[in-house]
Amino acid sequence: MLGKVFFTFEELLTNQSKVHFMNIFKKILGLTTIPEKADVPKQPISPYMRQSQMPLDERFMTNFKQNGGKFLYCENLDEVFSNFKFIIEENSWSDTNIQCFDKQLQEKFKNFPVKYSKDKDASFLFSACQNLIADDGSVMFCSNQINERKLNELPEYFVIFATTSQIVNNIGESLRGIKMNNQRHLPTNIISLKHFDTNQENDFMSYGSSAKNLYLLLLEDL
Repeated sequence: MLGKVFFTFEELLTNQSKVHFMNIFKKILGLTTIPEKADVPKQPISPYMRQSQMPLDERFMTNFKQNGGKFLYCENLDEVFSNFKFIIEENSWSDTNIQCFDKQLQEKFKNFPVKYSKDKDASFLFSACQNLIADDGSVMFCSNQINERKLNELPEYFVIFATTSQIVNNIGESLRGIKMNNQRHLPTNIISLKHFDTNQENDFMSYGSSAKNLYLLLLEDL
């Protein structure tokens, strides 16, 4: 037999007695209350954290394009040749001198209407590179690609041929690779080029460096 519970009129008008009444009522009926979970504020995700979770090649492409580089992804060598031809035609570089120090590269691209030269006043530098740096989107060169030339001794435009297997995390990883692969004769004139838009003013970190307009022909080889 359930006992009666009495409240005065004044008590019923108060919020406290209403809550008290509901609690007693729920106990009588055997009801339980599941407390609602408090909303946990979401912590903002750092852009650096998001980028560190990207695949290596995607991280490089993102930073490279932010630096002002022009990126052409190629699944095979035919696409490389096709894009190289497009670059030449777009810039009216047919039948002009282009600077290239790599004999193997000249042989591979021998069927194009350009004249290979070492002249600084050439239309553009055509070269391979040492590595592509994912963390900052830069391109690493050494004397293997550009001899002992400094950046201000090279043309304003670069066309670089590279492969996806050349992408590394950072400059330190690239330098370790150079040392490992050239134990007898370490290459000199190691340069990391990061600024690819000559229309933008260099910031403090780039003081003293030369910006270059750069096209990257990236061949998938993984």
